[in-house]
Amino acid sequence: MLSAAGIEHDYALHRRRPWGARDVAAALQGVDLQVAVGERVGLVGTSGSGKSTLLRCLLGLERPDRGTVTLAGRTVRPGSTASLRWYRRLVQYVPQDPAGSLDPRSTVRELVSVPLRHLHVPGDHAAAVTTALTRVGLDPELAGRRPGELSGGQAQRVALARALAPGPVLLLADEPVSGLDLPVRDQVVQVLADLSAREGLGLLLVSHDLAVVARLCDRTVVLADGLVVEEGPTADLLTRPAHPRTRELLAAVPALPA
Repeated sequence: MLSAAGIEHDYALHRRRPWGARDVAAALQGVDLQVAVGERVGLVGTSGSGKSTLLRCLLGLERPDRGTVTLAGRTVRPGSTASLRWYRRLVQYVPQDPAGSLDPRSTVRELVSVPLRHLHVPGDHAAAVTTALTRVGLDPELAGRRPGELSGGQAQRVALARALAPGPVLLLADEPVSGLDLPVRDQVVQVLADLSAREGLGLLLVSHDLAVVARLCDRTVVLADGLVVEEGPTADLLTRPAHPRTRELLAAVPALPA
């Protein structure tokens, strides 16, 4: 279980009061969030709702002002690479525009093996690269190619393979299919759905695309002004929203597929 309990985080504003104190704005206000291994959870909200700040706290990149992040009861906090190595092996991040994060000078083999080296994962790294590519539906023969020689869907899946290579139990994905055309987006969504169903991989999906959330996530959490305003089974939340901010989100997007 990845758990955030009572997370609060303030940001200092640029303006100062006359006596020199700096104004602050609350980015997160007592947020609780849990994601179990094998569970698929959507985190949705408008821009400025606090999603990115919460994600940074969950990744151990930002220290909350109050509250704790734990994985299986062990506290997660910003620190050195060595101090977080245990956590990075178990929880991997899929950034917005994953394919755009690929170094165009490196081969697929080199890209997928990066976390294996940095996290000191034991074992045969060549075999681990082959396994990771196979898990996302790519031919291991692509390992010698560079990103510029791949299709958009292939590059996106290479980025997923890189996140999967260390053997995590949870993925934290930040808008992983935004900006993709529909066929490629569907490919990547299907890969994530298959991984979760076949292997029990947990997923926290941060997204503004409610159609993707509806397809992938069992449970959805709605964040607004740094507060969790609603959460529940995705199908119920998207068809019978209880909170006004959830209804606003739904009103702002085209009709969801049945």
